[in-house]
Amino acid sequence: MDSVELQRLAQRTRTMREIGIGILFASGILTLFIFIPLTGVAKKSPATPITIATPIAPSAFSRIPIEAKAAVVYDLATKKILYAKNAYAQLPLASLTKLLTMYAAFSEFSPNTPITIPANVTHLSEPHAFHAGQIFALASLARITLTASLNDGAAAIAEATAAQENRTLHETLAGVATALDLTQTYAVDGNGLDMNTAVSGGYGSAIDLARLAGAFVAEAPTVAAATTHRFAQATSTDGVFFRVKNTDPEVNAIPHLLLSKTGYTDLAGGNLALVFDVGIGHPVAIVVLGSSLKARFTDGMALVDATLAHFAGMPSL
Repeated sequence: MDSVELQRLAQRTRTMREIGIGILFASGILTLFIFIPLTGVAKKSPATPITIATPIAPSAFSRIPIEAKAAVVYDLATKKILYAKNAYAQLPLASLTKLLTMYAAFSEFSPNTPITIPANVTHLSEPHAFHAGQIFALASLARITLTASLNDGAAAIAEATAAQENRTLHETLAGVATALDLTQTYAVDGNGLDMNTAVSGGYGSAIDLARLAGAFVAEAPTVAAATTHRFAQATSTDGVFFRVKNTDPEVNAIPHLLLSKTGYTDLAGGNLALVFDVGIGHPVAIVVLGSSLKARFTDGMALVDATLAHFAGMPSL
């Protein structure tokens, strides 16, 4: 090795030694900071906790114009109320009572159980569609009954369920309400039609109906799905074909809709129950009670938009 190379090697060795000394010195200083007791310093000058204010995003449900007397947005996955307006007030249900009737029927019968239309239900007020003696599979009859809110179809299903249980209709519906812990729900018929100018055929709260709607979707999802389309159809056992129009004109505007049910009587005003998914396997129920014939839909859509904004982390869409 010549003298020039020796000089270069010596210089590189000195450089590495200097770097090593520097690292050791820095490590020593760091060790002092880590291991020197700080109690004396703390006693002389105690540290003041620093609080960082976290801005609270505006609620997606704030300042929503809701005409309804009562409304709720209920997260069926977490069992939490996201929005409430008089959610526990007991109000007339109108045709939302049909959800109680259908849950009772599917708890008792299989979807293919034949249901006969009795003569005594064919005189009920509109909407109605059937003749005495016609027979349908329960699921078929339920699909068009819920979609078009048919009073004769619901009455036929309610009577068949009560007869199967050997109980009065009131006892049958009360049993379902008790089983689902719907403490403010009470029904005297399967339709929720007004009994007279002062008494409704069914009463309940928005929170009760949200839970009921979620329970029915879980019990009979394919029947509930029929209510999410503009039209539903069914055929009686003797081959008579029925095609009915949905009483909710907004079904196509709601993403991932699982159920839609309307209701309206003079005593109840306009009612609406919706269930839709905000994520995979994450259903949310919206119920509007005591609105008007038209505003039940604008109320419902306002709450749908707010719900979607809520889960998107936005104050509004």
